[in-house]
Amino acid sequence: PPVFPLSGVVQQYAWGKMGSNSEVARLLASSDPLAQISEDKPYAELWMGCHPRGDAKILDNCISQKTLGQWIAENQDCLGTKVKDTFDGKLPFLFKVLSVETALSIQAHPNKELAEKLHLQAPQHYPDANHKPEMAIALTSFQGLCGFRPVEEIVTFLTKVPEFQFLIGDNAAAQLKQSLSRDSQCVASALRGCFSQLMKRDKKVVVEQLNLLVKRVSQQVAAGHNMEDINGELLLRLHQQYPGDIGCFAIYFLNLLTLKPGEAMFLEANVPHAYLKGDCVECMACSDNTVRAGLTPKFIDVPTLCEMLNYTPSKDRLFLPTRSQEDPYLFIYNPPVPDFTVMKMEVPGSITEYKVLAVDSASILLIVQGRVTASTPTAQTPIPLQRGGVLFIGANQSVSLQLIVPDDLLMFRACCLL
Repeated sequence: PPVFPLSGVVQQYAWGKMGSNSEVARLLASSDPLAQISEDKPYAELWMGCHPRGDAKILDNCISQKTLGQWIAENQDCLGTKVKDTFDGKLPFLFKVLSVETALSIQAHPNKELAEKLHLQAPQHYPDANHKPEMAIALTSFQGLCGFRPVEEIVTFLTKVPEFQFLIGDNAAAQLKQSLSRDSQCVASALRGCFSQLMKRDKKVVVEQLNLLVKRVSQQVAAGHNMEDINGELLLRLHQQYPGDIGCFAIYFLNLLTLKPGEAMFLEANVPHAYLKGDCVECMACSDNTVRAGLTPKFIDVPTLCEMLNYTPSKDRLFLPTRSQEDPYLFIYNPPVPDFTVMKMEVPGSITEYKVLAVDSASILLIVQGRVTASTPTAQTPIPLQRGGVLFIGANQSVSLQLIVPDDLLMFRACCLL
């Protein structure tokens, strides 16, 4: 039967939240009574998909294949006709939960054309030829950096943060101020000049200026002054996590977003971004291509980065879902890329049965809150699912969920709507 439960793969990257502070760990503990959570280990990501470094396990003894990747390879029709043809018989997305304690590196992902080129030139840094658009939907309050700020804001920081102005240099800073009265191409070009100046600065000079700024902000904070106007608290936190890192200055270039649960940001190709703190569900195209810009001990490819970035400033980076016409409990986050769509379902506990919309795509369903049994016309026995439970649904399959307890149900589902 093309509907079965899965067990995702946990990644214990160092930036993850520790033990049961992590939503990843809590989902794992809830879905698997035998799971042992180590309070001294980070639980950073839960992968639900068939990435070779984290292929989800199938929890159905009647199925001979052990992992989702193996099963899809032998049952490609379950992807849906269009998905199968468009994406060479592979699942085009990876679905995740992230629990972030320490900031992830500031990064951008190349578009398809650039990815192909980088992969040919430097496969050790760029492992595949695909683009990697991503969407993050907050589960708890979620803080991130995303896209370049409006130039007025950057100009204000240049005035208020002399160390920032020093690293950019008077020339590039003046160009940026002048661009305010000019067209958008002029703005983007001036912004690129400023950002490139910062990124190309000598490490020693960056560290000196950062130490000056951190010392000044620390003293002001200690004296009880509010340094919010220059993101003082965030600066100190990032500097503590990544001492001397150039990424600490990126907070003056990029929009700082705090998403409330259910709010989302979409990160298209070439948009600089970083996840700073909180829990989210994330969906992305299958790729590992990342060009880093800071908050990282890893390789920074400065020329590629400065060349590729989208320097169009934008204020409003929230990505809004649309409410479904046919299902009042369904919200659809449909980004402008073919690889994936995410659905959020919030079903009140007063409902006893909920029918999951059949779509012409394989999909993966995650239960964040509530308890149900899932039944399909083909399955012999219903599948019990609770918080942290994951269900694979083959294309065009009808699934009906019976609510076991009268608690509200919160679910996310990743699919590909071509």
